[in-house]
Amino acid sequence: MNYGPLVFLAAFFALASSWCGFVLTPQLQIGRLQQTNMLGGVAMSYPVARPGLAQQGLEVYRANGCAYCHSQQVGQSGTVVDITLTDAGTNQAATVAALLNLANASANQTTVLTPLPALKLGDSDSAGTNLLSGLPKAFLRSSSPKDANAAVKALNATSAKAQAWIVPVGPDLARGWGRRRTVAEDFLFDSLVMPGSQRVGPDLADVGTRLPDANWHLLHLYAPQFQVKGSIMPPYRFLFEPRKAGRRPSPDALVLPGDLAPPKGYEVVPTQAAKALAAYLISLHADAPLFVAPLTVASAPAASPTNSPAASETTTTNAVAAPAPAK
Repeated sequence: MNYGPLVFLAAFFALASSWCGFVLTPQLQIGRLQQTNMLGGVAMSYPVARPGLAQQGLEVYRANGCAYCHSQQVGQSGTVVDITLTDAGTNQAATVAALLNLANASANQTTVLTPLPALKLGDSDSAGTNLLSGLPKAFLRSSSPKDANAAVKALNATSAKAQAWIVPVGPDLARGWGRRRTVAEDFLFDSLVMPGSQRVGPDLADVGTRLPDANWHLLHLYAPQFQVKGSIMPPYRFLFEPRKAGRRPSPDALVLPGDLAPPKGYEVVPTQAAKALAAYLISLHADAPLFVAPLTVASAPAASPTNSPAASETTTTNAVAAPAPAK
């Protein structure tokens, strides 16, 4: 019996299935992604293309194997809702009483609310004078949008101004590696995409927010252990050029202390590749509130009727109604 056609069909089916799984399915899922709008009334599209120097830095990042030790994938386990007080109102005693009533209701398991460290009266603050200082400040946390909105209404009834803020949570976020989870839109204008798969060093998805100073990154590339004690990152000194100093030091020259300083009359300046890599690192952000990964970002109130307390509460409530899926 001739099994040739069966072998051919089996091989064809295996290859076709692989192609569908590795090529067609990702194309259908993310191949047609486009810019999206930020939440919170921000009139900006996300993401925007990286500046030219930062785009060059992506190639330097790839060429030097940075993705072998650093990821760009902030994980998130879910979202919670913080009840944040933005204004104590005219009757501060009633505001404090409302906060304590909500905390007591939480203690009695009447509502799904968790008091935060800010909701503590000191021995010398029995009237709550210092409790309401330093606003805006989150006092309660809930996993239930319904209970959070009820708490906001109870506080607003005292003449105070409260809002429900969406807060993504997870181990990566607790480490300060980002404000929200990484989504496919974050890489829309990157080619090649470098999400990485290992974390010998910290995640870099939001390093531009944590460390926005290009000089810090340049010094870190030249002498990692000087900037981060105990770092096991190797120095990338081939990205820098030692040269004889002119009459005036170069404005790009690194300020190096002690044993790291070049010989007298010389200076160390970053090459174009080093500048590009630093520009790329400070362009990495994971803090934009998106529909697929919402979070509440504090913003200064604008002088317009749309920023009234009622409008703010409505906007926040709508955002809470669609929490981010757990990852």
